[in-house]
Amino acid sequence: MTPPLLLVVSPDADFSADLTSRLNGAFHVLSFPTPEEAQIATRQQPLWGLVADFRDCSRGGHLEERFLNDFQTRIPKGDGAVLTPADCPEPVERLMACSEFAWLRGRFDIEQLADSLRKKAAGATSPTQSSEPVFEVPSETESDTVLTGITRRFETNTPKLKLMLADLEIAAKHDVTVLLIGETGSGKTFLSKLVHEISPRRNQPFLPVACGALPSDLIESELFGHMKGSFTSAHADKDGKFIAARRGTILLDEIDVLGPEQQVKLLRVIETGEFEPVGSNKTLKCEARLVVASNLELQPLVEQGKFRPDLYYRLNMLKFDIPPLRARKPDIIPLARKFIREQSAKHNIQVHRIDDSLYAALYRYPWPGNVRELENVIQRAVIYCREGVLSAQHLPPHVVMCQAGPSNDGTTQQFTQNEFSDARTRLGQRIAVSEREIIEEALFKNNYSRTNTAKSLGISRVTLYNKMKKYGMSK
Repeated sequence: MTPPLLLVVSPDADFSADLTSRLNGAFHVLSFPTPEEAQIATRQQPLWGLVADFRDCSRGGHLEERFLNDFQTRIPKGDGAVLTPADCPEPVERLMACSEFAWLRGRFDIEQLADSLRKKAAGATSPTQSSEPVFEVPSETESDTVLTGITRRFETNTPKLKLMLADLEIAAKHDVTVLLIGETGSGKTFLSKLVHEISPRRNQPFLPVACGALPSDLIESELFGHMKGSFTSAHADKDGKFIAARRGTILLDEIDVLGPEQQVKLLRVIETGEFEPVGSNKTLKCEARLVVASNLELQPLVEQGKFRPDLYYRLNMLKFDIPPLRARKPDIIPLARKFIREQSAKHNIQVHRIDDSLYAALYRYPWPGNVRELENVIQRAVIYCREGVLSAQHLPPHVVMCQAGPSNDGTTQQFTQNEFSDARTRLGQRIAVSEREIIEEALFKNNYSRTNTAKSLGISRVTLYNKMKKYGMSK
């Protein structure tokens, strides 16, 4: 019988080796020093359980929280353990409080841990001999959690998202500022409009502002308005969004791009509703409700000095995390069915039958572009359907081959089925490629500052220099 596959994630190589030795062959152990490497290299592996050594959490525990969230969907029985310091970071503590994983907080006995895992493995069978999980198309039933507005509705079968929607519905009905955090394409704008439609402000304007699409010197004018002559191109007075929205709702998307002065003014608007247009001494009052959104966690930006702590704590009181589509597996097929109906009607193409191969391919793919990417993929499949039968052959090749592009968290890079068939002999090579890509992405995000890159990756500068030299990245 094939030993069950146990994933061990720890920056302490001695701990990983010691635990593996004490398991006495009860498991086939895959060991990785970082969550990123583990997530990339084992994406399609049929894991039995997980031992995550997070005694030295980096970046406030947010990376570890995302990692554990992902693995809770992959290991629903929660076999394994998570090690944390006694003073556990709040994001990890909150997740572990409702997790099925064993939580070893503070001091622990490694022999007891190994003994517990061995006993569980004694009754375990190999999950599957196939590299592909068995996929069954779920029956076409109504979602049991639905949030309905005037023109839109949000449906889900994902337990975590059900709880979030229930809390969001309550917040939407009160005059409070809401913070939405989620990857690009995960539905932040859609949910913002839904918040507006189920609120008492539904008959007033909804005005979205894409802060990231505006030049930094024009953001204040767009939000607060300006007076004629206040800057070169100000040829007339202009009302900003805070006035134009009247008593409606304003969505401030990509809030993380705001500069320090703009953050101060926004905090004042949230606290008092007051502001002055650019070039004016007259104080105006904003009566609109604010929904702010970002595809980045704000706490790391606070730690890096890029986001004001007082504004962060003000926004964080009503923060809602929108899980990425890859963490919402129960929603993929219902969403696909919905988009197929919409696109077939839009393009006047008859779809009489949907082959299971299409659903299986959609279910396997990690969707770095989230719901927006799924909708675009379905549109492409429908317009290429000519026989009335929609199947995997109508999908883009990279979806069928499960080869994903980059996402916000950089953890969804996939490999083809043939690459995984020789996993034991080529694992080191794939990890090296992935590690180089992670370092290159981090360097780019940090403007090639090696000090900041090392800090963002949770490694020392010496380690970063050695890895760059190893991969020919020393220039």
